[in-house]
Amino acid sequence: MAVVGLIAYTAGNSTVSLVGLFYGVPILLGGAALKSSEVKPVPILQPVSETLIKLRKEQGTITQNKLRDDVTRYRYGIEAHLDEVLEKLGMSPTDEERPVLSGLYEEKTEHGAYRLVLRFDSPLMPFEAWEQKQDKLTRFFGPGIIAEVDQLEQKAIALKLTAVPENTATENTVAETLAETSNS
Repeated sequence: MAVVGLIAYTAGNSTVSLVGLFYGVPILLGGAALKSSEVKPVPILQPVSETLIKLRKEQGTITQNKLRDDVTRYRYGIEAHLDEVLEKLGMSPTDEERPVLSGLYEEKTEHGAYRLVLRFDSPLMPFEAWEQKQDKLTRFFGPGIIAEVDQLEQKAIALKLTAVPENTATENTVAETLAETSNS
């Protein structure tokens, strides 16, 4: 609309240019602001088989599903995926130290349980800090999930969220946090 308003102004059509400028410029600025605060979806690191999709539907918790859906879409108005979650867990003392979610994948454990694995690049937060937070991660991600951390190459961390089939999650802290941030 802003372009139409400028063209109308140069052509001498003041009514169209006025409407174009009054509505077009704010829309243009709003779009630019959203684009500058855009967070891209994290990549899915391994293809998902039909067996895994079936297992996810049978055993996946509300938290796992909301988490997967949340980080695999474009987000606006946040600094990074899961930034508020990491802050609540004490894993983000500063923006520079905050681990960055770099990908995810799903797998079936050796015991047949569904697992969602979040891969974080964590160059400034040592693996020992992740290990110390493992119990807190399990409590935070709620009932029906056991959280484990593994150290990967080049200061990368795998946060494994395994569903406990007997006790599926209902409402919990992560689901509420994700719902709040999804609305912003």
